[in-house]
This record gives sequence, C-alpha cells and structure tokens, in this order.
Amino acid sequence: MNVSNTIEVRFAKTGRGGVGEDKTVTCPFGVPVDTFLESFGEIEGGVAAVRVNNEILPLQAKLEINCTLEPVPLAGPDGAMIYRRSLAFLLAVAARELFPSRSLLVGHSLGHSYYYTFADGKKPAVGETAALEREMRAVVKEDRPISSGYLSYTEALSLFEKNRQADTLLLFEQRSESKIRVNQCKGFTDLYVEPLVRKTGLLDCFSLMEYQDGFLLRYPGVGQKTIAPFEDSPSIFSVYREYKKWGRIVGVHAVGRLNSLVNTRRIRDYIRIAEAFQAKKLSEIAGRIYEKRETVRVILIAGPSSSGKTTTAKRLSIELQVLGLSPILVSLDDYYRHPDQAPRDKNGRPDLECLEALDIAYLNKQLVELLEGKEVDIPLFDFKTGLRKERGRPVRLDEQSILVMEGIHALNDACTPQVGRERKFKLYVSALTQLNLDDHNRIPTSDNRLLRRMVRDNQFRGTGAAKTIQVWPSVQAGERKHIFPYQDGAGAAFNSALDYELAVLKFYAEPLLRSVKPNMAEYAEARRLLSFLENFAPIPPQYVPGTSILREFIGESEFKY
Repeated sequence: MNVSNTIEVRFAKTGRGGVGEDKTVTCPFGVPVDTFLESFGEIEGGVAAVRVNNEILPLQAKLEINCTLEPVPLAGPDGAMIYRRSLAFLLAVAARELFPSRSLLVGHSLGHSYYYTFADGKKPAVGETAALEREMRAVVKEDRPISSGYLSYTEALSLFEKNRQADTLLLFEQRSESKIRVNQCKGFTDLYVEPLVRKTGLLDCFSLMEYQDGFLLRYPGVGQKTIAPFEDSPSIFSVYREYKKWGRIVGVHAVGRLNSLVNTRRIRDYIRIAEAFQAKKLSEIAGRIYEKRETVRVILIAGPSSSGKTTTAKRLSIELQVLGLSPILVSLDDYYRHPDQAPRDKNGRPDLECLEALDIAYLNKQLVELLEGKEVDIPLFDFKTGLRKERGRPVRLDEQSILVMEGIHALNDACTPQVGRERKFKLYVSALTQLNLDDHNRIPTSDNRLLRRMVRDNQFRGTGAAKTIQVWPSVQAGERKHIFPYQDGAGAAFNSALDYELAVLKFYAEPLLRSVKPNMAEYAEARRLLSFLENFAPIPPQYVPGTSILREFIGESEFKY
C-alpha cells in the first residue's frame, strides 16, 4: 500500500522485466508515462507505447505502482502493430469527418494492407478514396492528440447509439464494467481495444488504394519507412469475400451478433449451419478434383500453423470417397531426415522447417514408383525418437486411388519436382475468420491460429501458454518464408475458420493465459489476448461436433491423429 503518494520508477533500455535498468527515480503517484519520454533516450523511429511491468500501455497511462518501464519502439514488431491500429483509427476519424451519414467497415488484411468497404454496399464514388486520404493527411499535419480515457457505462451506450455504431453497442451485452475505456481524437470516439500512438503526427506513412468494391489502407512493413509495392492475392481475397458475404447473409459478421445467438440459446443451430457451410466448401473442392481424376493423382495440402491441415485432409478424403475415389493419406512429416542430417538454424539447432529437412530425393523416388503402379513402403516418422520406424506402410495405387499429402512445403514445386504439374492438385488451407469485433476493429487471423495452437499445445503436449507465445514469432517467420509465397499457386483455397470457434477456445485459453504472470516477458501478449476474449460469450465445448476441424485443437475428435 502506497502511503507516501510517491512511487519508484525504473527505466529499462534493453530487455524486459527489469533487465538492463539504467536508473530509478521517485515520482508522484499517478504521473503520466509520457512525462518520462526523454528518459528513454534516442529510440529509432520514436516510441509507440510503453511496457509497464511487462504490460503494454499507451503513453497517456498513469503510473500508480512501483514499476519498471521499457519503451516500445515504433520500428519493432509491437510498435508496428500499434502503428497499424492507429492508422485504422485515423481513417475512422477522417471518414466520420467526410461521410458522417455513412459507416465504414474494416475487412481483412491483404499483404501490408487492410481492405475497407462502405456499409451501404456502394463502391466509393470517383474521388472519394482520394478525398479520404487527403483528409487523413490533413489530420496528420494538424498533429492532433489521440487521447485514451474512460466514460461511464451509460455515457458510452448513449454515445455509440448516437453515432450509429450498432456492432459496438452489441459488445456491451457481454460487458459489465462501470467505466468503459475509449480512444478519442477530433471529436471522434471509438472503443479502446489496444494502445494507439499518442498523436496523429506520427502517422505519416500510409496510402489509400482503390481495390475491388472498396479500397486498401496500405501501411509499411515492420521497421520500414516506405510502402512496398502492392502484391495481390486474388485467390485469398476471393475466399475472404465469399465468407464475408455469407456472414452478412446469416447475420453473424461481428462478435456482438454471435453473442446474441449465445444469449438467446440459438447458437447450436448456428453451429450446425457453420459446419454445414464448411462441409459444402470441401465437397465443392472434392468435385473439382474429381473432374480432373484422369490426370490428377496427388493432392498437396499446405497452410500456416494451426490451420487445421490434418483434419482438412481427413474430411476431404471422405468427400472423395463419396465420389468413388480411394484416397490414401500421407504426411510429409514422415519424410524427415535423421536429425544429424538436418540443416542447422542460426542457433545451431536442427531446422525442421526448411525444405532441406525433408528427404526430397527419397520422397520423389517413391512418388514416381507409385505413379508407375509399383508398391512402396511409405515411411512412418516417430517424433518421440526423432527417427523413422523400421517398418513403414505398404501402399500401391490402383485406378481409383489418389494420394492426399499434407505438410508445410506441399505447395512448393521444389518438394515434388519429379511429379508433373498436371498430376498434382494444390490446396491452400488457412483459418480466415470473417468476424470483426465491430465496424472499426478487426480480428487478426493470426490471433485465431495462435489461440488454436495454444490450446492444442496444452491439450496434447502439456505446453504452457507462455511457451506458445514465446515461439510464435519464429513460427510466423517460417510461414512468411515457406508458405505464404506459394499460396496463390494453389488450385483452390479452403477456409478452415469457424466463426463460433473463438467462443469455444475461450473456455480453454483463458485459464492458460492467466497462468502467464507479470514478471514474465510474455505477459503483454497474454493480457492482450485475455482482453480480446472478454468480448465473447462462451460456448460449451460439448456443442462442437466430433468431426469438426475445431476438435483437432480441443480434443475428442472422431478422427485419429
């Protein structure tokens, strides 16, 4: 208990949790963080926010306990995410100024961009996108403060109702705080989700670009000061657009809409609809493969971590059997080299994510023999011993047989160079959630996959949330290198996300995230995810069908893995 109305503040210039402290000062209780900006010294690109005892807070936050402060540089990964969220807020400010009677809807990410449309479904008229960008730049030039503060519950309800933010209002059905945190700038108020930069003058690197039925808000990559050339992903965009359209049709495009189904006990019907829609998509993909059955003999499935590749392969196999084909499931993981032969990463450890970790020559020798009608002994890799088992699985293809192979490098032609392109059908799988929190706040697809992985790691490997959070950046780096460059070369893309799943994952993830404590480096990410999950009304796990892709992560699947 503080009885002297003063606190001790330590400054950490390097590391986290007090590592590399430079000095300690005594200051008044409740002092704002930005009072100490100069104490951080020269930070490249400026400071986006601050870690207070490992929790990331905005620079306007007031200090009320003894703490260690560490700057969050704009040039770093956390700073880049704050910059992007702040740009989205800036766009909302500009849109309210120019189009007070129209609502702007944030969509999904596309490269280093966020896709936006107007809620009325009308494409931006000639000059409207350019006018929005000019207004954004005018607000940047004004260097307006972005404040973070609180409204009473009643005040917040009244304000968001007045501003016609219907999806934001629905979130209040799940919230019961007496005071609601908000961000404000130039008379515009939005729900506080995560920290933003403290003033608009920092947001000078962006552009707006007309695209499809809306436009893209383009932002720089991590540590970059310029906007990279746009790289389109038409297949991924097509999947997103289809699911967004479906979400609007069934009336579940934002978290508040999902919560309403839970609260009115209609969620089980929606779960059946969501699962049926996903099954329909898999059936359509199976039909496309069946049409090419005279030439296609190998289906190659890849996607980022926790995208549900394994269950997708199993469910696709069922759909193929319905059409009269005989699928044979094969995992590329079974072709790992002996650990002593695996390439090393920069830390000297076996790099199991690179292509060279697989025995490509042996894999292709077996594929060629299978396509020639020979019987081969498919290897089985034992991850406990790190070695292939002595005896594998004998396999021979007949006229109705088709191989279904899944693995991180499946879409890379360098993985199967001896199999002609006409013999292969490539399928990209990812969890592309179409849900938003509300009109202005999106749900990153990577958060969906991180929560999936966290729950699965704990359910099946006994791994804590802190460990999953710790390795996640390296997992994402591997995806950017080995998976995303090949996604648009796939013949089809499948969305494995289920719009109700985050409300189920909440049941498992919340206690795991609470085990991450303030003296741990992963605490900031754990707090962010906990705050995010608070927006969801929980859905009981027993409502999830036994064949659902979600069962791959929460357990009790009807499939064997």
